[in-house]
Amino acid sequence: MKRSALPVLLALVLLAGKSAAAEEQGLCDPKAKAANLNFTLKDANGKPVKLADFKGKLIVLNFWATWCVPCRAEIPTLVGLQTKYAKQGLQVVGVSIDDPVEKLKPFVTKYQMNYPALTALNNDAMLDAYGPMVVVPWTVMIKRDGQTCAKHIGPVTKEAFEREIKGLI
Repeated sequence: MKRSALPVLLALVLLAGKSAAAEEQGLCDPKAKAANLNFTLKDANGKPVKLADFKGKLIVLNFWATWCVPCRAEIPTLVGLQTKYAKQGLQVVGVSIDDPVEKLKPFVTKYQMNYPALTALNNDAMLDAYGPMVVVPWTVMIKRDGQTCAKHIGPVTKEAFEREIKGLI
């Protein structure tokens, strides 16, 4: 084996160990399937964003709505997590379930969202891929390998998010 390949091999072993550790800790559903990242949604500026571009990162995919009080209460936690763990490979992605792009921009500014805020308005396929969503917020944790790890119905505490993130990063 070439000497230069050793750090890469070691990193892969460590990542595999962390993923296995996460599953052993009960963080991930052992029956979870691959996340469907084959969607392109518009961001608050109207620009298309491909979910597949986030593969390789730990994705916190958070479905919300501007009218949802628990969603608004959860956003500062997500902003803090994005700030704290971005350098370690975390990517929070917010998906508004029913707001047009025009409504997102002032909302993103008001809540100082430091992560992509996308709209899934009229995109039933996107919502069906991660649902059925009966309530928001609805959050899906997606591992670096693209596998769905866990789903949360309703708001999640900062402590619960951090426990999962630390187990998966």
